[in-house]
Amino acid sequence: MVTATERAKVLPVPPAHRSRKPKDDTRLAIAFILPALVGFLVFMVWPTLRGIYLSFTKFNLLTPPEFTGLDNYVRMVQDPVFWNALKVTLYYVVINIGLQTALALVIAVMMQRLTKRTWLRGIVLTPYLVSNVVAAMVFLWILDYQLGIGNNVIAALGFDRIPFLSSDTWVIPTIAVINVWRHVGYTALLIFAGLQTIPETVYEAGRIDGASEVRMFRSITVPLLRPILALVLIITVVGSFQVFDTVAIATRGGPVDSSRVLQYYIYDVAFGRFQFGYASAMSVALLLVLVVITFVQYRVARADTSDLD
Repeated sequence: MVTATERAKVLPVPPAHRSRKPKDDTRLAIAFILPALVGFLVFMVWPTLRGIYLSFTKFNLLTPPEFTGLDNYVRMVQDPVFWNALKVTLYYVVINIGLQTALALVIAVMMQRLTKRTWLRGIVLTPYLVSNVVAAMVFLWILDYQLGIGNNVIAALGFDRIPFLSSDTWVIPTIAVINVWRHVGYTALLIFAGLQTIPETVYEAGRIDGASEVRMFRSITVPLLRPILALVLIITVVGSFQVFDTVAIATRGGPVDSSRVLQYYIYDVAFGRFQFGYASAMSVALLLVLVVITFVQYRVARADTSDLD
């Protein structure tokens, strides 16, 4: 009889298991990234570099660019319309960002503290789905001095009609409110997403200590939401500096340049006067302004750190 020991000697010993080499997914990753990278290079990097080059030239589309050095930048510094457009843009940004951030923060907190219904979040986001052109046209009709339903309601209540889009006093605040109406839902959802990262245990501890909702909002919500608020502010400020559609449809820069924001002035110089070199110089200046503002916001708000760590 063959014993178990002898049988083990006869049977072949299976080869030792070799550890598999980790699969290299570099090529697959490049395949997925490549389309977006090509689009970024073609539609973002190349136009930016081309615009910087054109800012040092005289170019009108009909003749080749003629290098002129810093002439466009000297002209820009001496151009009172440019400085007025920059001042108007800053005025718009301050009103728009102040209203939009405050309202969005309140809406986001209310969505988190009072309701969890998905359909309500959809309603909040609905105005953002309306294009800028459509929103501008609708509010242009609503706020018309003579025929607009808004001024008709104001007149029916016994007040004087308000020239919302035809007065240099009212035009920028009105444009800011129109864009706040359209974007506040999207901004609120961004803040709402940030609120989901705050642990509920922090609020429970606050309730145990007897803190009110207002105190918890001031001492818990706002400090812990700081990195998200910094990101939201960077996004909204950059977007506000690029306001164009509402002005182009509703006022076309009037009355008397009181709503001629920088983007509309750049468009007018480029496609209205075919001075693409000078328009490119102003675009580069706007780019530098946005870079500086973004850097300052990032550093002041300490967006790279969180109190949750």
